[in-house]
Amino acid sequence: MSSAEAIPLTPDEIRVQLQEQTLQACRVARIAAGIVAEGIATGVPSLLEGVREREKELDTLDRFIDQGVTSIITRVDEDQARELLACLKFIIDLERIGDLLLNCATRAATVGSRIDLQDIRELTVMASRLEKMLGDVHDAFSQRDLNLALAVLRSDAELDRLRNLIFLRHLENHDGAPPRQESFHVLFMTQSLGRAGDHAKNLAEEVC
Repeated sequence: MSSAEAIPLTPDEIRVQLQEQTLQACRVARIAAGIVAEGIATGVPSLLEGVREREKELDTLDRFIDQGVTSIITRVDEDQARELLACLKFIIDLERIGDLLLNCATRAATVGSRIDLQDIRELTVMASRLEKMLGDVHDAFSQRDLNLALAVLRSDAELDRLRNLIFLRHLENHDGAPPRQESFHVLFMTQSLGRAGDHAKNLAEEVC
């Protein structure tokens, strides 16, 4: 055998690699959420590129994890197979979170300077809370920590509350004024962050 020829990894080595790639995907999604929070708060459209790069990284990790799990799922014991399936479920939700954050960032870059301050504050809080949820999901999965997973479930309820407040403010027209042009974009961003929170909740439930 040539010294330059790669030695195939064992199923256990691949399994450990897949776990680390899953945790990396959690970190990438958390960073993307942080960039979105900063972009909404500061109105800096150039931050969109950072979210786009994180979304591409999640797509790449999605392919690696899907291929890796498929290659060894029949060569491990039942507990290890369950763990691999959890990695697969994680990357599916994390890849979707990346898509939603990119959609939100694209809207923010387009209309950020025209959004009301109250909307900016609440959208920033939503994105920051999502960032914290993803950090807790990472730690809950790596440490098998049930309390952290439950904290994510509680945080999702707060995210839903903020989403509902924004929706009510924009959809209930008490003074009869014409709807603001930016309302559509604000509602779209709110919905994207809320759905991303639902995916983070799915991850916490998988840890449980």
